[in-house]
Amino acid sequence: MGRWSGKKVAVLYGGRSAEREVSLATGKACAEALSARGLDVTLVDAGLDLDLRLRAMGAEVAFVALHGRYGEDGCVQGLLESMGIPYTGSGVLSSAVGMDKVLSKLLFREAGLSLAAYRVFPPSRVASVTVADLPAGLPTVVKPACEGSSVGVHVVKDAGDLAAALADAARFKGAVIAEQYLRGAEVNVAVLEGEALGTVEMVPSREFYDYVAKYTPGSTQYFVPARLSPEVTARVCRDAETAYRALGCAGAARVDFIVAGDGTPYILEVNSLPGMTGTSLVPKIAAGRGIPFPELCERILDGASLKE
Repeated sequence: MGRWSGKKVAVLYGGRSAEREVSLATGKACAEALSARGLDVTLVDAGLDLDLRLRAMGAEVAFVALHGRYGEDGCVQGLLESMGIPYTGSGVLSSAVGMDKVLSKLLFREAGLSLAAYRVFPPSRVASVTVADLPAGLPTVVKPACEGSSVGVHVVKDAGDLAAALADAARFKGAVIAEQYLRGAEVNVAVLEGEALGTVEMVPSREFYDYVAKYTPGSTQYFVPARLSPEVTARVCRDAETAYRALGCAGAARVDFIVAGDGTPYILEVNSLPGMTGTSLVPKIAAGRGIPFPELCERILDGASLKE
């Protein structure tokens, strides 16, 4: 029997971010998996009345299945800390830093990880940015600093498309990042409680592994494990564990890389609350290790705690 057997488990999903639809799918899948393991589960849409709803149901532990702002960025984690409700995933500070790509890149560099060249622009500056301001010319990747699921991300190949991409990224919270476009294998590593579970390689039918490729069945090929040499696999898993520790993560996380032709893994970001839908990567990697989805969800739940 799991640690939280017989306790009231609140699965927090939905929320108020641009990734609400993904979170709804994640929450439903996780709630069904936990229920199948015999746990007393209630789905709770994380709105402005979240504290009242948690108190009303007598929640004893929270499985956080949120993505994006207000759920993955430390806000909900702070609420749960103040309410004394143990929760899954990373704590307040780790979540906030992991959500902010500018801050996390600084920690990755300090930890000795390889990064693509990048520049950061405040939203007030993007209207005047030209190709000459980019870190490595065109093509370049433009993204908002504080969103996930590839929301607001653009691969810009032509100078005429740069202004529109920057303006779109600036619609979201935080700064805008222009990053060197790297050619290589798109590889993710799942990390659970500090240990790399394995790798997956994505080969999307689209330009890159964007929102549509992530959540539309059939639009991407997946290879578990990634098609890497044993030496490169060991390095990318080691780098994923290093990134996890650098941010102070807890629970399950997913670390995203581009692996260049020479075998160098360039880290993109750490997702402190990875997707857990039917097309999500952490469940695929766990399955490759012989961990069924319901067991994975319960293992994540077993790690729930107060962090601060």
